[in-house]
Amino acid sequence: MFKPFGKPKLDRFGKKIKKDPLKKKKVFKKRPCRFCADKVKNLDFIEYQRFQKFLTERGKIVPSRISGNCAKHQRQLAKAIKKGRIMALLPFVAE
Repeated sequence: MFKPFGKPKLDRFGKKIKKDPLKKKKVFKKRPCRFCADKVKNLDFIEYQRFQKFLTERGKIVPSRISGNCAKHQRQLAKAIKKGRIMALLPFVAE
């Protein structure tokens, strides 16, 4: 018999995997980048007050999937925060 769609997917026990029709895939809307909206070209560590929103209360950098930054500005933000920590403008660890 001809099967046009190839082999069925099997689990580790060799049984055919069935899709659950009740489960729906969650679709998340990506937030717009704040820095792209403000047309910021470069982020400087001297403007450390701007970065307070992108740090948790423990002093960790918030990931881009939560903050909504694009990849370019997330890299610039991480570098600016790290420079600000070295210059003692931002804390390494919050007490």
